[in-house]
Amino acid sequence: MANEAVIIELLGNAGDPVRYTCATAIPKMSLCKISDARTAAVTGADNDPFAGIAAAETTTNDTSIACYTHGIFDLKDSGAGITAGERVSIKGANVIAKVAAADLLFSDVGIALETAAGAEVIAVLVGSGF
Repeated sequence: MANEAVIIELLGNAGDPVRYTCATAIPKMSLCKISDARTAAVTGADNDPFAGIAAAETTTNDTSIACYTHGIFDLKDSGAGITAGERVSIKGANVIAKVAAADLLFSDVGIALETAAGAEVIAVLVGSGF
């Protein structure tokens, strides 16, 4: 998978990982979404509900995964551009965008710490304000 997150700094208790059930393979450092029964999978669509960032790779034989929920990570802008200080949300598979009025609150990832002119990788404070 492309555009995986890169750890800049884990905050809280080593990134405050949360354990989820997983039923599919998930590449390490992928943005993950949550579904019913506390299950994580790789994000794939605008407004996927954000679960965290995969702390390890899983295979189809694995039954659980830990996801980082608090830290500073390099994340990829979807291409529309982001201004430092704006809240960002899931926009698709491993990409983010600034929060728009139509975005659902549960897709919120965090706060942009840098400005992206479009399709750039920027530092994001993940988990702030949850």
